[in-house]
Amino acid sequence: MAQWLYRIVPVRPAMVADPTEREDEIVGAHFSYLVELRDRGILILAGRTQEQVGTFGITIFEAEDEDAARAVMMSDPAVAAGVFEASLHPYAIAVAREGLVG
Repeated sequence: MAQWLYRIVPVRPAMVADPTEREDEIVGAHFSYLVELRDRGILILAGRTQEQVGTFGITIFEAEDEDAARAVMMSDPAVAAGVFEASLHPYAIAVAREGLVG
């Protein structure tokens, strides 16, 4: 199984500090989606940088091929709704602490 990374960036940068009600709901659905991927054994890790300006998130996961990886990324509710812009990248974890992967 190949590893992939998708990087997300808020389309509206002010969302980080002052989300609209709709953005808040969509980001909640995004988080639930990541938990679902984890529970299905697809997600390796996900998180975002903590700065208010220039923040971005990453999701590292496993998929059979690029088409399957793109489907995972595009099924993210925040990507599908256009709240986050996303880019997909082939990835390989080189070093990780024990228990993080595998």
